[in-house]
Amino acid sequence: MNKVVEFLQENPVQYLATVGRDGKAKCRPFMFLFEQDGKLWFCTNSTKEVYKDMQANPEIEVTVASPTYAWIRLHGTATFENNMSVKEGAMNNPIVKGQYGEATNPIFEVFYIKDAHGTIADFSGNPPYEF
Repeated sequence: MNKVVEFLQENPVQYLATVGRDGKAKCRPFMFLFEQDGKLWFCTNSTKEVYKDMQANPEIEVTVASPTYAWIRLHGTATFENNMSVKEGAMNNPIVKGQYGEATNPIFEVFYIKDAHGTIADFSGNPPYEF
């Protein structure tokens, strides 16, 4: 898990893929919050299309490439939880704080990737790191 968290923190703008409610693929820039209790946490808000898409079909994939041409692909189920500890921790991120103001904002939602699995790979020819 440490290698995954480190990769996500070093590459702060990831891309989150969902299946839209129209049945078409959607991909959006997203930002990893942190790992807590063995879970990879992200956030959004309940008025966004991405939230509605994940409610309808929670299967997601996150990807990002590093400047050194390594990449991660992380798949699992978006699992929303009204976790105040996570929401309060998210307020340490100035971008999140600027968008939502406080952890109790009624549209502020946090989710983790349940059953997260995937790979970190590069063009070296070496086998990918699987998790």
